[in-house]
Amino acid sequence: MRRFSARELQSHLAESETTPLLLDVREEWEYEYCHIAGSILIPMGQVPAYLEELDKAREIVVICHHGIRSRHIGMYLEHAGFSNVINLEGGVEQWAADVDQTMRRY
Repeated sequence: MRRFSARELQSHLAESETTPLLLDVREEWEYEYCHIAGSILIPMGQVPAYLEELDKAREIVVICHHGIRSRHIGMYLEHAGFSNVINLEGGVEQWAADVDQTMRRY
């Protein structure tokens, strides 16, 4: 699994010809409080139920608060046959610090 810092992800999104799936695996209240624009929410515990709906060929960036839950889900996705998975290290906390200082933090 690849790992991107917040700034690396920002650059990757700006330069990528295709839009990766930004998969936020936090809880609904966390997502409602703050999230990266364009991301979709599938809480960590619900990811197994959505595996069939996710495209194994599409690049998937997994996001959480600090990067720990997303790393676990990234490993789970790789084990399930997803080959193009990226973990956002530092999660939305680092994104708010380095990329979008207007984002609410908790």
